Amino acid sequence: MKKVPVADAVGHVLCHDITKIIPGEFKGAAFKKGHIIRTEDIPELLKLGKEHLYVWEAGPGQLHENEAAVRMARAAAGSNIQLSEPSEGKVNLLAGRDGLLKVDTTALLRMNSIEEIMMATLHNNRVVSDKCLVAGTRIIPLVVDEEKIVRVEAICREAGGIISIRPFKSMAVGVVVSGSEVYKGRIQDAFGPVVRRKVEAFGCRVVHQVVVPDDQSCITAAVNEVIHQGAEMVLITGGMSVDPDDLTPAAVKSLGASIVTYGAPVLPGAMFLLAYLGEIPVMGLPGCVMYAKTTVFDLVLPRVLTGEKLTREDIVALGHGGLCLGCPECRFPHCPLGKGA
Repeated sequence: MKKVPVADAVGHVLCHDITKIIPGEFKGAAFKKGHIIRTEDIPELLKLGKEHLYVWEAGPGQLHENEAAVRMARAAAGSNIQLSEPSEGKVNLLAGRDGLLKVDTTALLRMNSIEEIMMATLHNNRVVSDKCLVAGTRIIPLVVDEEKIVRVEAICREAGGIISIRPFKSMAVGVVVSGSEVYKGRIQDAFGPVVRRKVEAFGCRVVHQVVVPDDQSCITAAVNEVIHQGAEMVLITGGMSVDPDDLTPAAVKSLGASIVTYGAPVLPGAMFLLAYLGEIPVMGLPGCVMYAKTTVFDLVLPRVLTGEKLTREDIVALGHGGLCLGCPECRFPHCPLGKGA
């Protein structure tokens, strides 16, 4: 620190808060530590009785917290990320559109392992809306060695950015409702409306829906039918348990589809199936999707809609954080479900 006359302090970094008191009305910081003194600040500082200030005299190779935060945020920002102006040494990263938040957690760990550097983010693979706050970054002290910021920039450059938003693709969806009880009219289909509502929330449309009995050949024929009608994604409801009449997995396999997984470490949703028929994702949805507010389907669907081709390892990773607490009032995605993957 060095002591300088107020008139000579323009452009310097304030080393301490300066308090303003208006009796009965206000008491607080008129100028905060880290503020860069401007010409227009001089009259107000003099009114507060400040003839001299303690300011930070940066040495060679050092950066003020605001400049450091701006450089880190710019380096970390990938596609569809917007930056706030620096405030009190911090820069926020905001979603530039609706979509799925993608965080390179390995690069983030490397960045945060550098002493005096920090970045905090929301969890990876979270659905976010436009202008949503997704991360914030700053240095811990008032100034930092520029060499540390150069290291951060190198990590981000190698990763191609740490944080990005992937947009959702509006897909044509085909729905196959399996179940002899629905096909024969014994009960009304309650599954189809739930699925339709969930996909339409992402801007998709159901182009064709077929109701079939518990018959393997009927299920395979229905899948081919909805694809012929233009479906870019196929959802099969029901027939996913181990009962003799539940034939969806066998039907999907008989189509020649590549099975990613039959079963997922998520509750509710353990009997989930994901396969690909060429480039067309095919999902077998267990009964819980019909009655539970949030299931494995809500974790997988957004990722599929960004064009991500999921692997078995992606599904297996859902086990950490894959237990829904069944809260009386569902708060998803503001809850732990799916946050460990």
